[in-house]
Amino acid sequence: MDFAKNENIFIMDHPLIQHKITKLRDKATKTAEFREIVSEIARLMGYEALRDLKVADKTVETPMEETLSPEISERKQAVVPILRAGLGMTDGILSLIPSAKIGHVGMYRDPETHIPHAYYCKLPEAISERTIIVVDPMLATGGSAVDAINLIKEKGGKRIKFMCIIAAPEGLEKLAAEHPDVQIYVGHLDRELNDHAYILPGLGDAGDRIFGTK
Repeated sequence: MDFAKNENIFIMDHPLIQHKITKLRDKATKTAEFREIVSEIARLMGYEALRDLKVADKTVETPMEETLSPEISERKQAVVPILRAGLGMTDGILSLIPSAKIGHVGMYRDPETHIPHAYYCKLPEAISERTIIVVDPMLATGGSAVDAINLIKEKGGKRIKFMCIIAAPEGLEKLAAEHPDVQIYVGHLDRELNDHAYILPGLGDAGDRIFGTK
C-alpha cells in the first residue's frame, strides 16, 4: 500500500516529534523521562489530529474594541486509550481538550498466536455524538487497534481517529484496510515486524517502559 496516497493516513515529520521519538528509542532512557516524553509527543500530535475541530465566531470585548473571534464550538470529544500502554498518551491529549471524556478498551495479545483479545470496554455516554481519539503508542500487527475500533463502532462510535507514536507497515496497512473511514496519525513509520511481532527498530515494549514493569 502506498501510504502517501491515502488521505486518511498522516505520518508526522515535525522535527520536535522526531527528536523526542529518538529519545524514546534509546534503551538508556529511564521510566520517568520515557513517560514524560510519550505524553509530550501525544500533545504535539494532538495539535494535528484536532485540526478539524469546528469553530464559531464569538463576540468578545478586547481592551481596544468589540470584535468577533473564533472559539471551538464542537464540545463533545472522547479520548479512548487501549490498555495499558495507551494510558501514557492520554494526559497529553487532555492537556489540549481538558473537557473530553475518557473511555477505556482493554486488549491483550496471546504470546504464541499474537492474536488480540478484548477483556474490557467502557465508553462515555453519547459516544455516537463524539469525536473519538483512540490512542496506543505502538501499532504492530494492527490487530488490537482493529478490534478496539470494532468494539467502539459496535457501541455507536462514528467519528474515530487513531493515534500512535510508532507503526509497522504491516499494522498500518491492516488498520487502513479494515477501517478506511478512520483517520490514522503516526509519529514514525518503522521498518517491519520481527518473528515475534515486535516492531523494528521500535523502542521495546511501550507499556513496560511507561510503567517500569520490566
